[in-house]
Amino acid sequence: MTAHTASPTPDGTSTPARRDVLTLAAALAATASGCTGESRSRPPAAAGPPEFRFRGPRQAGVTTPQQSAALVTAYDLAPAVRGAGGVRALREVFGRWTRALAETLDGELPPPTPVRASKIEGLAGKSRLTATVGIGPRLPQLLCVAAPRGLRELPPFPDDRLEPAYGGGDLVLQLCADDPRVTRAAASALTRLAGDTLRPRWRQSGFLPPTPAGQTPRDHLGFRNGTENPTPEECERWVWSEDATFLVVRRVHIDVAEFTRLGTGRQEEIIGRHRASGAPLGHRHEHDDVDISAKTRQDRYAIPPRSHVRAASPRLDAGARMLRRSYSYDAGPDDRGLLFLAFMRDPALFARVQHRMAATDELSRFTEHRGSAVAYVLPGALPGEDLGAHLLA
Repeated sequence: MTAHTASPTPDGTSTPARRDVLTLAAALAATASGCTGESRSRPPAAAGPPEFRFRGPRQAGVTTPQQSAALVTAYDLAPAVRGAGGVRALREVFGRWTRALAETLDGELPPPTPVRASKIEGLAGKSRLTATVGIGPRLPQLLCVAAPRGLRELPPFPDDRLEPAYGGGDLVLQLCADDPRVTRAAASALTRLAGDTLRPRWRQSGFLPPTPAGQTPRDHLGFRNGTENPTPEECERWVWSEDATFLVVRRVHIDVAEFTRLGTGRQEEIIGRHRASGAPLGHRHEHDDVDISAKTRQDRYAIPPRSHVRAASPRLDAGARMLRRSYSYDAGPDDRGLLFLAFMRDPALFARVQHRMAATDELSRFTEHRGSAVAYVLPGALPGEDLGAHLLA
């Protein structure tokens, strides 16, 4: 790869040369072309359109059909990136990211440089790459800009065992695709384009197991994860606030070995669903309504009072819902778990649910929350605009 050169800016940060704007497209093209002979090693693509566009009023990667691989990377602003100079530096980074992603995913041509957009677009589109950018609670204060309403750190929770190596961040980047090599290549390219403005803080990858089209993926416990998600109409009410939303990231370690020692019946009581079908206890179909007030002929709750499904029920939050796009992670036999990714209009919803689960959810005995981050997901970049245009105006 050609050595990176940079030119200093008035505020002391560095700007990558113009050719580095094409780094993302080149990396994805090389990655995709190198994968053509290894299709059997990759999980089948989920149902959905063949590719996703970058530009639009809302960022992709939220209500987009879920891909099979994810990589979340958090960054901190470099110590010198503060105030008005920091605003200019971050605006330049967002500009480079916007151009690179629009060229790669939308085939947008930056005059006067000719780029083989159709070839790049076709290769990147096969992996359905999406890039979703959000800012953390500290960033507005450091740059002296107005903070989006509702952007604040999550409160502490009783069972948290948070590790600094997996939490926080002034900026959070979620990359999803149907090939983990594409997300890694994109992360490397975008980090390079950030120059000296952003410093990587942590990253976490996740995956979905091979899953037949139209079925809900299963987690490490063998249960379907993501059944109770909002409809598109409910997303307009509970997920989107105009064209923005909030992302909560939690790295949840699961004691898989201890849970699997239990019999299937006991596992189902803890989750509140049948393992095989995913249906709520007492029902036959996965998407049957979860009525937490329903009782059996023996006058017992059909959904056990201390089950996971009951603790997470939207009925306990006046119907408010979050959109979950979670993935499994596997860092070795002693550290497997869930990369919990959830989008919502107000992070206070997650806080309420998490406090309730810590108090009543039997599944909490088998889990530890070891990483945590919250971010305001910026509105999308319309034609002629860059990401963060309104925040950094």
